[in-house]
Amino acid sequence: MSLPSKPRKPKTCANPECRASFDPQRLGQKVCSPACGLAIKSENADKARKALADVGRKELRAAKERVKTKGQYMREAQAVINRYVRLRDAHLGCISCGKPASWQGQWHCSHFRSVGAAPHLRFNLWNMNRSCSICNNHLSGNIGAYKPALIEKIGQEKVDWLESHNARAGHDIEYLKRLKRIFSKKCRLIESRRLSA
Repeated sequence: MSLPSKPRKPKTCANPECRASFDPQRLGQKVCSPACGLAIKSENADKARKALADVGRKELRAAKERVKTKGQYMREAQAVINRYVRLRDAHLGCISCGKPASWQGQWHCSHFRSVGAAPHLRFNLWNMNRSCSICNNHLSGNIGAYKPALIEKIGQEKVDWLESHNARAGHDIEYLKRLKRIFSKKCRLIESRRLSA
């Protein structure tokens, strides 16, 4: 024995020029008649085109993600964590020359031990600090002034650890994706706090 189906609730026609109340004959029916359906077909076509474009963009993004190299993931993670360090240290001046935070030039994220010399420390936050572009680019980090300022900031023990720590860099793709996600979220949190302050 089959249960009787519930009667469908009356609906209002989706055609803005009609707006009549009608009893739908099928699931998802939005208009009272074929004439009203034809009257709003361009509106529905626009929505359908937009939905297809969204699906196309998602598929393209997924395809790009599938062919991305480890180097691309590395660059993306590095860019996000560098941005985080610049935001974290925004109230501080240049770690090397002490240029004030109000300086209007370009700010960088400077590595105490360079990525080339110590790739295993490229994402270590003790090793990364805000620096002016002059010290970071033109003076190769200005390490002579960087080290005493870093000792003052994080302590001698941590600086000694950075200088003596040597390991093989083993950043796999999943680790790099996770880093990017985590530090993107941290950047958004810092920015939202600053906007609400």
